[in-house]
Amino acid sequence: MHFIKPYLLPAAIAAILLACIVGSLLTRDAVPNKAADTIRHDSKSGVVDDRLLKTAQALAGLADTPEGQVLSKEALRLAGRDLDQAYATGLREAISAPPPTKGPAKNLSDQIAKRKIHLAAAQAQMDKLTKEAAKNQDAADLLEVAKAQFDLDNEELTDMQQDLAKIGGDQHARLEQEMQAHEAAEKNPVQYPKLETGHASTLYEQVQLWRDLGGRVDQLNLAEQQASASATELEKEHDASDQPPAKTGDPDEAAADAVARLTKLSNRRKTLIELDKRIQDLNQLTDVYRRWGTQVAARRVSALHGVLGSLAIAFAVILCVVIGNLFIRYKLGSEADRRRRRQLRVMSTVAIEAIGVLVIAMIVFGLPTQTSTLIGLATAGITVVLKDFIVSFFGWFVLMGKNGIHVGDWVEIEGVGGEVIEIGVLRTVLLEVGNWTDRGHPTGRRVAFVNKFAIEGHYFNFSTADQWLWDELVVSLPASGDPYKLAQRILETVQRNTETDAGLAEQDWQRATHKYGTRPFSAKPAVDLRPAPTQGLEVRVRYITRAPQRYEVKSKLFEAIVELLHSGVAETVTSA
Repeated sequence: MHFIKPYLLPAAIAAILLACIVGSLLTRDAVPNKAADTIRHDSKSGVVDDRLLKTAQALAGLADTPEGQVLSKEALRLAGRDLDQAYATGLREAISAPPPTKGPAKNLSDQIAKRKIHLAAAQAQMDKLTKEAAKNQDAADLLEVAKAQFDLDNEELTDMQQDLAKIGGDQHARLEQEMQAHEAAEKNPVQYPKLETGHASTLYEQVQLWRDLGGRVDQLNLAEQQASASATELEKEHDASDQPPAKTGDPDEAAADAVARLTKLSNRRKTLIELDKRIQDLNQLTDVYRRWGTQVAARRVSALHGVLGSLAIAFAVILCVVIGNLFIRYKLGSEADRRRRRQLRVMSTVAIEAIGVLVIAMIVFGLPTQTSTLIGLATAGITVVLKDFIVSFFGWFVLMGKNGIHVGDWVEIEGVGGEVIEIGVLRTVLLEVGNWTDRGHPTGRRVAFVNKFAIEGHYFNFSTADQWLWDELVVSLPASGDPYKLAQRILETVQRNTETDAGLAEQDWQRATHKYGTRPFSAKPAVDLRPAPTQGLEVRVRYITRAPQRYEVKSKLFEAIVELLHSGVAETVTSA
């Protein structure tokens, strides 16, 4: 079980990625497609079936390659020619079709016939009045009235013809209306999509393209089946119409009946010829859709190749992350400090996995667009988030400068004093030597400060190599004796014991400050006599000493002062 645990996180990531891919593939058919719905569910909307042309127009929106647009234009041409042949056949058959024999259609048909006869008579009357109008004013007035009446009757005839067409009694009129609508629609050219200029480079784009091309293959297959089914229906209609004409043996057949029979045979032959042309066009249309589908299927295979390649790279990145984590675990196995080992392992694992996720994100979604804007926003965000780190980094340059600090210096940073043992790029480490009152005694603690204190705060550093500092001792004076004399003798004792250090300190300070033009410093001890907090008097003496030797000097001075005080008390008793 311990050996399996390192693989859990990468395995989970790989499983989620695989599940997303599988889900994407399984749901590709759920994407709605307008062209496919048009092919499956579009129904015959007029006297002539125009679904093949509508299908070709819908599929034109999928032609985003030069080859696809060529095939789309060929499909539109063949479907349009088939529709024109169908209209021609329908118009010819509508002319020779017998009038309605019953119902409202028959009544309208009879009224239309009567109205046509009436209009023919009215036209003849207007022709006659036109000849007389040049000579007779009354005839001219009658002609104006006849023209107005003729226009009114003609409009009524048109209205009756449209009513007859609505109820299906005038196929010729309906066909003419449909032809006019078709011709008007043909004046608006089909809008093709923008030609594909590049290739899908990211996994997301490749999967989207693969799914889209799969939908196109299905649509082209449906269109191919539709064209093939239409060709089969026309072949059946052709076979049913292609029957040998019945021979008549009546030599006394009337001329009018013979003309009608021959006209009917001629129309049927024309219909058969048109059916042959339409069948040929539809077979060609079927072949066009088949070739178009083959070309799109080849593009889909190419897109699938890209998907598999991107997935291979993604899983290779995951494998590298797994190997990297195992390598880090192996390298840190020899680390003695368990807490440090765990910290380094977590940091390394997070860093490797973050890089892996970033690389996989670029594989899936590609490099971000608007690079300059993105870089600007990222820089601003990093500046805000990493402000302390950036200031600390520049603080490192300040600390490493001429007036900075160095390893071994005694410094005080934010109230903590100690010896500098490390100056890093982002932090400075001190070996603490206690607080101000216990300075000089190491505590054994390491104190780390972020380097921003060099810019935003302040720090104290000894200006000389010998690390001189002012120290202070307090002595309570006995009630007997002259306090001023005792204070003076204590000062002399301190001066005598610190004379050498004071001289060296003045020389060091002079070397450190002469370039600034400041007055020389005095390192002589100073004494201050003041009342004690409880009772009596006390003497405070300030003197110069080296920081590392501070407590040694103070002990020596206390010993000398105690001896001085004892001798002073003895002298007082003797004189008494």
